[in-house]
Amino acid sequence: MRLVEVGIPKVRHRGPALDGRPDTSDLVDRFGRVARDLRVSITEKCSLRCVYCMPEEGLPPIPREQLLTVEEIVRLVVLAVRELGVREVRFTGGEPLMRHDLERIVAGCHEQVPETPLSMTTNGIGLQHRARGLVAAGLQRVNVSLDTVDREGFARLTRRDRLDSALAGIRTAREVGLAPIKVNAVLMRHTLTNAADLLQWCLGEGCELRFIEEMPLGADREWARSNMVTAAELLDVLGTRFTLTEAGRREDPSAPAEGWLVDGGPAVVGIIATVTRNFCGSCDRTRLTADGMLRSCLFSDQEFDVRQVLRSGADDAEIANLWRGAMWNKWAGHGIDAEGFAPPERTMGAIGG
Repeated sequence: MRLVEVGIPKVRHRGPALDGRPDTSDLVDRFGRVARDLRVSITEKCSLRCVYCMPEEGLPPIPREQLLTVEEIVRLVVLAVRELGVREVRFTGGEPLMRHDLERIVAGCHEQVPETPLSMTTNGIGLQHRARGLVAAGLQRVNVSLDTVDREGFARLTRRDRLDSALAGIRTAREVGLAPIKVNAVLMRHTLTNAADLLQWCLGEGCELRFIEEMPLGADREWARSNMVTAAELLDVLGTRFTLTEAGRREDPSAPAEGWLVDGGPAVVGIIATVTRNFCGSCDRTRLTADGMLRSCLFSDQEFDVRQVLRSGADDAEIANLWRGAMWNKWAGHGIDAEGFAPPERTMGAIGG
């Protein structure tokens, strides 16, 4: 069996430079952006093996002692909200449902910062059994990764025949009030012909569908721009069945999805053109990996070891200062179109969505 590296960068950065940083508690960077959205990966494990994310055998496990504990995650989330200006928190993976203590994580955060929206990105496998408990813990919304509603296509893409479980999870989430439910679909060449069917299904189920251009973050390192399905191609395919009218980013100018009214509205389909129409200039995200590394950008290999600092007995002020420095040194953009672009050493499954 071929082992695929989790992709941990060789160089870790400590004590990031703060030269020229304004006197503010917020997570600002050198380009005037302010991070308000925190993505917290809680595991590298997943119940699926999507071809654009993970190898068939999965990623090597992160040693248990290197994973952030419930208490550590709660402490960092609370610090981010109270001291750093974070306004929204989303739990990611891997697959968050693979952690048996997910409800404790959510409940701990909700108890400490009850006004902060807590959401989760999930593939929906097993969600039908835990949705009610997660709502009771304080979870408010879910994004579900679902690339097709064609059973054969789903099995080919995820290497697992679990479509029924994913759909059951979505429907249970809606029943218990985890709304609005957003469905995220990565554009792939062999599922493009089923894109209109997925949009039709989401319209019928009351879900907000967002298509995402495939990014060079897979563990198999097989991404090629020449093979990527673009937003323009998708619009052509959807246009054969629906009338789409451009609506822009109506709700939030920093949101990654461009909206298109479907048949005059009110339903909207979103397109996240990460590669061909990047939105780096308005990015408002900060990331925490499952093993406790701060990341300012999906595509940067700069990491800041907050786990070690936390476990060494640092107080909140020291951790907050490390976090501010990490974000102050954020890149201008992902640079996919730049000559000599190289994808990050960590893959999407190891970073967190």
